[in-house]
Amino acid sequence: MPQQTPMMRQYLQIKSEYPDAILFFRLGDFYEMFNEDAVKASRILDITLTSRNKGAAEEVPLCGIPYHSCQPYLNKLVASGHKVAICEQVEDPKAAKGIVRREVVRVVSPGLVVDTDSLTPKENNYLLALAPGEKEQWGVAVLDITTGEFRVTEVAGLAGVRGELASLQAREVILQEDGWGDEVARELADLFAGRALTRLPEWAFAVDRATIELQEFFAVSSLEGFGCRGLPGAIAAAGAVLHLLKETQKEGLTHIRSLSTYQSSEYMVLDEATRRNLELTATLHDGSRKGALIGVLDRTMTAMGGRRLKQWISHPLLDVARIQSRQQAIAELVERSLERNDLRVALDGIYDLERLNAKISMATANAKDLVALKLSLQRLPELVDRMASLEAEFSRELAGRIDPLPDLCELIETAIADEPPFVLREGGLIKTGFNAELDELRAIAREGKGWIAGLEQRERERTGIGNLKIRFNKVFGYFIEVTKSHLDRVPEDYQRKQTLTNAERFITPDLKDYESKVLGAEEKLIDLEYQLFQQVRQQVVAEGPRVQEVADALAALDVICGLADLAHERNYVCPQVDDGDQLKIVDGRHPVVEAMNLGERFVPNDTLLDNRKNQLLIITGPNMAGKSTFMRQVALITLLAQIGSLVPAREAHVGVVDRIFTRVGASDNLARGQSTFMVEMTETANILHHATPRSLIVLDEIGRGTSTFDGVSIAWAVAEYLHDHPSVAAKTLFATHYHELTDLALTRERVQNYNVAVKEWNDQIVFLRRIVKGGASHSYGIQVARLAGLPRPVIDRAKEVLKNLETGEFVGEGQPRLAREKRAPVEQTPQLSLFGAGDDQLRRALEEVDVSVLTPLEALNLLDRLKRML
Repeated sequence: MPQQTPMMRQYLQIKSEYPDAILFFRLGDFYEMFNEDAVKASRILDITLTSRNKGAAEEVPLCGIPYHSCQPYLNKLVASGHKVAICEQVEDPKAAKGIVRREVVRVVSPGLVVDTDSLTPKENNYLLALAPGEKEQWGVAVLDITTGEFRVTEVAGLAGVRGELASLQAREVILQEDGWGDEVARELADLFAGRALTRLPEWAFAVDRATIELQEFFAVSSLEGFGCRGLPGAIAAAGAVLHLLKETQKEGLTHIRSLSTYQSSEYMVLDEATRRNLELTATLHDGSRKGALIGVLDRTMTAMGGRRLKQWISHPLLDVARIQSRQQAIAELVERSLERNDLRVALDGIYDLERLNAKISMATANAKDLVALKLSLQRLPELVDRMASLEAEFSRELAGRIDPLPDLCELIETAIADEPPFVLREGGLIKTGFNAELDELRAIAREGKGWIAGLEQRERERTGIGNLKIRFNKVFGYFIEVTKSHLDRVPEDYQRKQTLTNAERFITPDLKDYESKVLGAEEKLIDLEYQLFQQVRQQVVAEGPRVQEVADALAALDVICGLADLAHERNYVCPQVDDGDQLKIVDGRHPVVEAMNLGERFVPNDTLLDNRKNQLLIITGPNMAGKSTFMRQVALITLLAQIGSLVPAREAHVGVVDRIFTRVGASDNLARGQSTFMVEMTETANILHHATPRSLIVLDEIGRGTSTFDGVSIAWAVAEYLHDHPSVAAKTLFATHYHELTDLALTRERVQNYNVAVKEWNDQIVFLRRIVKGGASHSYGIQVARLAGLPRPVIDRAKEVLKNLETGEFVGEGQPRLAREKRAPVEQTPQLSLFGAGDDQLRRALEEVDVSVLTPLEALNLLDRLKRML
C-alpha cells in the first residue's frame, strides 16, 4: 500500500468521524469528495468522476464542486436522502504551517436543512425524535430548525406515533440504535419507511442526561416551566434532538429559545387514513395542494401564515372557548372589509420573519436578509394602526404582541446599505456615515484610484507614449504597460517587471509606494466592513426573541385575515360550536368541489346527526350521484368549524367531535403484503377499536372487497356494532350499495335511511344531487356503466342477468338462469321429487335452524332459500 499524503491522512481522519455522511472536503476553491463518497455523489449529481494515482494499484476516485456555488449540489444530495458533512479550512492558508487545519462546521440532513431557499416556503421542515416512555407511552419531540419551533408530547402506542407522523410529515426521524423487540422493530421499520432515519446510541435518550442538557441549553434550573413534568419519554426525545444538534450544528442555535409541551388530548385526532381520504393538505391523485382543502383555504400573504394555516388544519381544536375566540375574530374581519383589505395589503410586503430570524441567529444570513427584516419591520406601525379599531379579543391580543421594533429597524437602516451585495467579502455592505474609520479608508481608496488615473495621464505627457497604460492584476499589482514599438521612449527610472510578446511592463518607485497605500486601504476596508456587519448581525441576534414573538403573532393574523377573505367571497357562515352531541348543517356545501366550479351548480344538502335518534345514517343511491361528496363535506365542515373557521352552509351547529374517522376507497398496500380487502378491514378495525360517542365516522362501501354475501354480512355486523355498543356509538355516515342494510332502521332506533335522489326517464337517469329521506331501491349501476361507455351488448346482457338475479329464476336442473347460454340450450332433465333426494336436503336445512334465535329478517331469508331448493 503506497504511503498516504498528509492531506489524505487528514481527510480519512475526519471522514472516520462522519461515516454515514458524504464529506465535502474544502481544498482551495472546491469541495472535494473521495472514494465511495465520490462514486455516490458523481452518480447523483451527474458530475465527472476522476481519480488520484491513475493507473496505480491504489487509485482513489474523486470528484469536486465549486465551493461558492455548492448549494444546488448540496440540496440535491439531501433531497435524495443523504447527509452531507461540510468540512472547511479553519485557518488562513497563508499563515498555516504545514497542512491547513480543517474541521466539519455543519452536517446537513433532510431534517436539518438551513438553506431556506431550497425549502417550500409554506411548509415546515420537521425533524422528529421518538423515545419509549412509561406505560406504553411514546415520547415525541419535533423541531423545525429554520423557525426555532421545538415541541414535545407523549402519545399512546405506535398508533399515536403514526398519527403524529401523519400530521407533522417529518422528513427525518431519530431513533435509538437498539433496545427494541423484534415485533416493535418491524412496526417501526414499516412506520418510517421512505423517511430519512438517524440512529443514536441508547445513552443519548437517557432521561437524566437529557434533563441536564436541556436545562443547560435553555439556562433554566428546571423543566417544569416548559410543562414537561411527568413526561419522561418527551424529555428523552427532546434530549436526543439536542444531542444531534450539538453534533451537527457547531454554532448558531440561539433562535431555539424555548421548549413547548402540547397534549394530543387538546386536538381532534386525525389518523393517516382520514387525512389522506379527506385530502386535507394533498390530493390523492398527485399529492398537490391544488384540489386539496388547504389549496382552497390558503389565502395567506406570508410564508409563515401559510405554515400556521397548515398547523391549524392538522390540529383542529377541542376547546370550545378557543374555537369561539378564533371565530369571533374571523367573523369581525368578514364584516370589516376595509380593515381586512388594508391588513392583507400590509401583510403582503412582509418577508418570512421566522426563517429570517433563524438565518440571522445561525450566522447564515447576508446583508440582504437584514434589509428584508428592516423592510418588514417598517410595515408594522401601519399594520398596528389598522388593527386598533378591531374589537375581537383574539385580534386585540395579536395586536398587543406586534412590536414594530423601531430600535432594531433604525439600527439596520443606519448601518446596512439599501442594496448590498449577496457576498459578504466584496464590500459595499455598510452605509457611509456609520463608522468614521470605514469612511476614511473609503476616501483613501477612492482618492488612490483617482491618483492612479492622473499618474497615467502625466506619464503619457512626460514620455510622449500615447498608448501607455497603467494596469492591475492580483499577481503583480499596479504596473505601466508599454508596447514594443515605443520602448525607445521609456525613461531611465522605469524598472522592467515582465516581458510579453507585444509589450513590456514596468514599475516606478512612486507607483509602488502608492500601490501599497491603496491596496492596503482596500483590504482593510473589506475586512472592516465584514467586522462591522458581524457586529450589527450580533445586535440583531440579541433581539431575536422579540422578532420571534412578532412573527408568531403575524402568522396568526395572516391566517384569520385569509379565512375571513374566503368566507366573505364564498358566503360562509359562523357555526354554533358547543360541547353537545348534535351535528346539524343546513344547506351544507363541499368547500373544495364548490370552489373547483366543475360546470354545474353545486347542490347543497342538509345533515342531522346526534346520539339520540340520528346516530347512524344509511345512505344508498347510485355511483356518481354524490354520496361520497356529501359525506366528505360533512366531515370537512366539522373540521373547519373546529379550527375556528366559518363554514360553507346557510346554518350550522357543531357539537365538538374528538376524532374523525374515514374508510373510503379501495387500495392495497403491497409493501406490507396487504390486499385491498385486508386494508379495508384493517382500517375498519382501527375505527371500531378507537371510536367514541363523540367521534364522527365516514364509511363508504364497507365489505365490497369480498364476495357479496360476505360483504353484506360484514357491513351489517359493523353497522350493528356501531349502534349497539355504548362505548363506540359514534355519529356515523354509512354509504352502501347493499340495500339490505336499510332494514336496520326497522330494528335499531337510532338508524335512519337516506338516499341520493335520481330521476328516471326513458332508461336514462339524472343525478339530482339531493340527499333525501328513505332508502334507494336500485343502484343504477348499469346506467352508470352505460354513461362510462361500455359496449351496448355488454349493457344489454347485464340487464338480462340483473333481471334473472332479481327474480331468482332457475333452469330445469336447478342452475341459475343468469349462467344460461342462449346459443346452447340446456337439455331439460326431470325435476327432483320433493319426496326424493330433495326431501333429505330440505330436512337437513330445517334441522340446522334454531327457531329461538331467528330474527324476522332471517326467517324471511330462510323461507326464500327453502323455496329456491324446491
